[in-house]
Amino acid sequence: MVLLYRAHGEDLVSRIGIATSDDGRIFEREPHPVLEPEHDYESRGCEDPRLAHIDGTWHLTYTGYDGTSALLCLATSPDLRTWTKHGPLLPDFDTWASSHLLRLKRERRPWNKAGVIHSRRLGGTWWMWFGESAIFAATSDDLRTWTPVTDEMHPMHRPSPGRFDADLVEIGAPPVETEDGLLVFLSNAARILDAEAGTVQYSCGQFAVSVDDPATVVAATDEPWLAPSTLEDQVGLVGNVTFVQGLVQHRGEWLAYYGQADTTLAVAVAPA
Repeated sequence: MVLLYRAHGEDLVSRIGIATSDDGRIFEREPHPVLEPEHDYESRGCEDPRLAHIDGTWHLTYTGYDGTSALLCLATSPDLRTWTKHGPLLPDFDTWASSHLLRLKRERRPWNKAGVIHSRRLGGTWWMWFGESAIFAATSDDLRTWTPVTDEMHPMHRPSPGRFDADLVEIGAPPVETEDGLLVFLSNAARILDAEAGTVQYSCGQFAVSVDDPATVVAATDEPWLAPSTLEDQVGLVGNVTFVQGLVQHRGEWLAYYGQADTTLAVAVAPA
């Protein structure tokens, strides 16, 4: 098993590393990153890797951060180690535009991190779901040029007042396609605990769409399936965070890989 992960050194610039494992639990890291900043749009970091394997090529969506904007970017590779970058996919889109928390941002600017691409076409079209604050869908004919299904003010999935996802929803892992025609997503969510103190809790939920209508949510969880509970979840660079980005079926189990307090990586396990 191969794991791509975000890490940074003393310069606080994020890079994407690679690690391998036989059992999905204990990983050995390789000594050098496989993706690091090269261009202006990612000068302050390459973050949030998510993978899709399509026609023998690995497609990696990641966040390029320049210190001002966070943009969803694409890179491709035949072997997970040698990557070709294709730049930002949606350079002018702001997924925060409809948020009641927009006032907390320094200024209005493009911001569209977090994206997952389904590994097969739906209705002859490639689909991607993306967004921090709210979740949107986009389509493509060639996996390079993407068109959002709606404008910035009309996300397909938005926060739900009074719940664990009251203030933010964000794409987590690529979807799992079920036998009954659903795409099930692990997602991330946030609610503000104390606005004056600036404390927020991130937890993990799920939602589903139909393969026949991939831009409409048909079900979503009312409660998180994973929330901060351990010391590692609660204390770190950003406290009170469980943040899922990867899901794999391995030896009769589902393994969900998530970040703890923006500091360490962990895995949650469920029977397949």
